Amino acid sequence: MKKVLLMAAVLLSSVGAMAQHAVGGITLQPRAGLSVANIADTKGDPRYGVVGGADFEYQANDWLGISAGAVYSQQGYKKDGATAKIDYINIPLMGHFYVAKGLSLNVGVQPGFKVSNKITSGSVTYDVTNNDAVETFDFSMPVGLAYELPSVPLVFDARYNFGFTDAWKAGDNHPQNQVFQFTVGYKFDL
Repeated sequence: MKKVLLMAAVLLSSVGAMAQHAVGGITLQPRAGLSVANIADTKGDPRYGVVGGADFEYQANDWLGISAGAVYSQQGYKKDGATAKIDYINIPLMGHFYVAKGLSLNVGVQPGFKVSNKITSGSVTYDVTNNDAVETFDFSMPVGLAYELPSVPLVFDARYNFGFTDAWKAGDNHPQNQVFQFTVGYKFDL
């Protein structure tokens, strides 16, 4: 019982100083990594792609940061030997809730804009970017967590984007984008 109380006291004593950066400060975080995307109701396999961009974060207080960014994300899915490559520029607007030194739980909203739509079958790629079948706007809710190393401002981020808008314009089903993103970034104080 004493060990449990001691561990609780140590954890609670660290709650007051959770943020890595100064309150009122702004940071820039370029980041890059892997996206694992699929579209609901397609019964397809995930498309593995890259994700990369940058975020600005304002440290509102010791436990809350607010960020906005721009991220290129390769999304889509694979099915029957073909890959639907639907790429977006996403604008994540996030709240970062620091629950321990360097560790934050993150949630927000994310409008996305389609920049490319290609279908690859075998060695042939068809550019269907101007095709009206795929919606040009996507809206999702990213939820995840991030950890910033204490000695070096490297940030490891994992998030899942819950899609709210339909990926297609036509059809009876209403499939949404489903995307896991794993990135590594470097945080600079501005």
